[in-house]
Amino acid sequence: MKILKTDTLLQAALIALLAFPISSVVMAGGGHGPEDQHQEKEEEPKGPNGGRLLSDGSFSLEITIFEAGIAPEMRLFAYDNGKAIAPEKFDASVTLDRLGGAQDTVNFSPERGYRVGDQSIAEPHSYDVTVDARFAGKNYQWHFDSHEGRTQIPPRLAQLSGIQTEIAGPQKISRDDTLFGVISAAQDKVFNLHAPYSSIVERVKVQVGDTVKKGQPVIQLQNTGTLQSYVLTSPAAGEITALNVNQGDRATDQTLLQVSDLSTVWVNLSAFPENIENLSVGQAVDVYDMHDHEHSDGRIEYVAPKMTGGHIARARAVIDNREGHWRPGMHIKADVKVSERQVPLAVKTSALQSFRDMPVVFAKYGDQYEVRMLEMGEQTDDWIEVLGGLEPGTEYVTGNSFLIKADILKDGASHDH
Repeated sequence: MKILKTDTLLQAALIALLAFPISSVVMAGGGHGPEDQHQEKEEEPKGPNGGRLLSDGSFSLEITIFEAGIAPEMRLFAYDNGKAIAPEKFDASVTLDRLGGAQDTVNFSPERGYRVGDQSIAEPHSYDVTVDARFAGKNYQWHFDSHEGRTQIPPRLAQLSGIQTEIAGPQKISRDDTLFGVISAAQDKVFNLHAPYSSIVERVKVQVGDTVKKGQPVIQLQNTGTLQSYVLTSPAAGEITALNVNQGDRATDQTLLQVSDLSTVWVNLSAFPENIENLSVGQAVDVYDMHDHEHSDGRIEYVAPKMTGGHIARARAVIDNREGHWRPGMHIKADVKVSERQVPLAVKTSALQSFRDMPVVFAKYGDQYEVRMLEMGEQTDDWIEVLGGLEPGTEYVTGNSFLIKADILKDGASHDH
């Protein structure tokens, strides 16, 4: 038997609770029979063009939204005793009150058998509607709601389900390229010691791996010509990374030992053609080991002017290594910040859901939640630039937004007009 985590069980229970229709709840002692437990939603009247039909006496007004190949527009058809009325013979205006306080007032002009609105109807098509019409010297008014992608969740249930929200606003968006590389000692901090004369090694004062200070004696030698003894000292603080002689060896022109200052190290990166075009000197780099345990920040200091025979370009970053974690030869990953810019509005990638095959987030107003269809710009792993569909300062769901979607879809999501 598979055992679910407590959080998973809680969320499953909440989904079931949210999906349980209120109309089917029977109070103890209420005496309701099965026929009272499910109340079907009253079917709204439809007009000849498939729109909502509003009637008052002999006058009827049909409201449709036409969106085939064009931005959604509202169209009105009128009827007197079921017969079509020419669009020039009636007038109307429609007010749409949206969740959050926005209000759209749509006015209409005659066009080919109907009146057409003077503005496109922005998504979501969810609002409280007030219709004012005039025909044959008489005024008509209707009120109704047309909600889409909206649900209401009590604050207690929202808290129990772990629904999290943030305020949408400006954000710095950066895009990274991940490259692989190898740590090496910085070439300008590697020092090779040689004997200035033909000599015999009298004493070696250090071993490979020893840490030395600048000016510290490391090898004592005897000049074979003068038989005078002299001492070689370390040219820099660092670590003995190579030792090529022992006591009694003859020292001529070979490297006797190597001192490497590893307080900073090079990060030699491999970039493929699709990466190299994005690289430039000065870009920030986050270097981390293959297990993602240690991180260090640096900057690109060199980009090779040409590719290698294997169609790989080399780039180099420099990072601090005073704590000694980064050892030459170590394989690493590096996230290079190839672009960064401030955008007026962005939302977290974790907030994104799909609704009617459109990318959406869920805006929160009190205990009500409603879809907001996004026009998206640049996307990164963490952020999505918003070009339209969401107002700055809107509170939106960032965590467990799938619960909101599940609650909205439990009764079936329609897009009828």
